[in-house]
Amino acid sequence: MSISHQLVQTIAKATRVNDANPTSFLSVSIDTRTLKQDALYIPISGERFDGHHFIDKAIKAGAKASLWQEDIPVPESIPQDFQLYYVEDTLQALQLLAKQYRNHVNPKVIAVTGSNGKTTVKDMLSSILTFAGTTYKTQGNYNNHIGLPLTILGMQEDCQYLILEMGMSGYGEIHLLSTLSEPDAALITNIGESHMEQLGSRSGIAKAKAEIRDGLVSGGILYIDGDEPLLTALSDETVCSVGFSETNRIQIKQIRSDSAGFHFTLDSIGDLSIPLLGKHNVKNASLAASLAAGLGVSSEHIQDGLKQVEISSMRLERSMGMHGELIINDAYNASPTSMEASIEALKELEGFTTYIAVLGDMYELGENEKELHERISRSIQAPITHLLTVGQKGKWISDVVSKETTDLQILHADTVHAAAVLLKPLLDKKTAVLLKASRGLKLEQILNDLDESGKGEMNK
Repeated sequence: MSISHQLVQTIAKATRVNDANPTSFLSVSIDTRTLKQDALYIPISGERFDGHHFIDKAIKAGAKASLWQEDIPVPESIPQDFQLYYVEDTLQALQLLAKQYRNHVNPKVIAVTGSNGKTTVKDMLSSILTFAGTTYKTQGNYNNHIGLPLTILGMQEDCQYLILEMGMSGYGEIHLLSTLSEPDAALITNIGESHMEQLGSRSGIAKAKAEIRDGLVSGGILYIDGDEPLLTALSDETVCSVGFSETNRIQIKQIRSDSAGFHFTLDSIGDLSIPLLGKHNVKNASLAASLAAGLGVSSEHIQDGLKQVEISSMRLERSMGMHGELIINDAYNASPTSMEASIEALKELEGFTTYIAVLGDMYELGENEKELHERISRSIQAPITHLLTVGQKGKWISDVVSKETTDLQILHADTVHAAAVLLKPLLDKKTAVLLKASRGLKLEQILNDLDESGKGEMNK
């Protein structure tokens, strides 16, 4: 990539630049720890820090210039020939610069949001669109008011498809991201229960997610989970519903699974396959395929892309354990809806004698969090043989299950370390284990602890 001096100049109120030899930039950074040579440094001011205080480190790390908030004195230590662009607010300037760069490169922009599955759909879209042209996608969790502008500024100038994941925790956040990026197409994967604490209800979550339409370009289409009534309420000529029900504009048909994954059919595209666990991923793939087809991508490229998709880590990630057991690591995050989907994926597996669901705390569920945890108990059925819950909130699940069934071995651990102690004796090559909890619990650390079991505390 290259951000020109002229482009940066358009968002500045004043500059300190050698007009005879202005510098352009190979990257944009807000962090001196990762800043690269010849970068433009943007010092962001937060509640606990002020990036302006790190300008000397930025220069030492290789910054060629910096934005600068106009009411902050420039330190005398900054060399006189160091380029500065004065702005009223550096965060707003970062966002405006991203908008200018998006219009300069002018790729097809795809916006993706949803309570669950947005990273998976982003990965699916990337795998498909790479066959059609140069593609760039959100890296890691850069899906907020700072990360999304940095994602835009990270794409190459020849980028043809830009896939932007949009996260939120309250109203107005996705509106900002959508109007900033002006997507050519948008997609809402589903409506779950995450952020109930901030938004009060699933209806509130749906309203906040629907803000993704605010920045859609004229003629842009929004693709939705058409089996979710809260989303079908959005339906008009700019909305395309995708789902299992025959009421959808694009219906998913002829679903079947085997050891290679799932196979299904979409009207107008044909037969598709994904090498992934979980029937919910059939819908994720159908949403990605339908959007790609809407952009004019051929059926052949869609089929090839989905066959080769590689999903980000800790999303139903499969691995072999020390004792030959199958580990399904889905511990990146969790809501009731996604936990139920993951449990179904575990139950769909064939060829095992022991099925262990390791389920932990789910956060940000609001005042109904106990009820929402207890709801998970309805999914704990055969072939599951063992339930191991982790954490104070996770125990709500095992408390209900223990009252309703005697056919299951039920264990509980207060900590991840203690859970590893309980889990290790149950493992062999005929065992399948699911790990699922909210990010804050860091349930994946159980994998590191399995070789150190015996050190943790136990609580049945």
